[in-house]
Amino acid sequence: MVKYAVASKNDIEALMQIRLEMLKVVNELPSDYVFSKELIAKSREYFESGNQTTVFAVEKNLIGCATMCYIEVMPTLSHPTGKRAHLMNVYTNCEYRRQGIAFQMLNMLIEEAKVKGVTEISLDATEAGRPLYLKCGFTESNECMVLNLNQSNPGR
Repeated sequence: MVKYAVASKNDIEALMQIRLEMLKVVNELPSDYVFSKELIAKSREYFESGNQTTVFAVEKNLIGCATMCYIEVMPTLSHPTGKRAHLMNVYTNCEYRRQGIAFQMLNMLIEEAKVKGVTEISLDATEAGRPLYLKCGFTESNECMVLNLNQSNPGR
């Protein structure tokens, strides 16, 4: 039976382990890929002090995670609180996919975002993730433009 829990700072090693696993899978990296010290240090720092919530899915071991990162921007007419969020790290181990695990984790995070007064949640979707996000109510958007200032390292 899968159990869901909100991660705490005491879960930092599990957070790091599942994040690096997810990055390898999403970016199609070899299992022996070595991440930069900067990426590891900054990821750890963000989990420890960033404005985020991460949900875990656990059976016997950690099998999935999803993170909502909270950001505040200048209020607008359509977003009068200025509270927004960005969904990241949505990941389920391959043998547990298509069982509603990611859907449950997303629903937990979306409900929390509503309680926090968030008016918009954005995300960067893989093709494999699009059906899940559409099922959760996300829509495609043509409003956003991006300037990537890190062209030499385009990974997610």
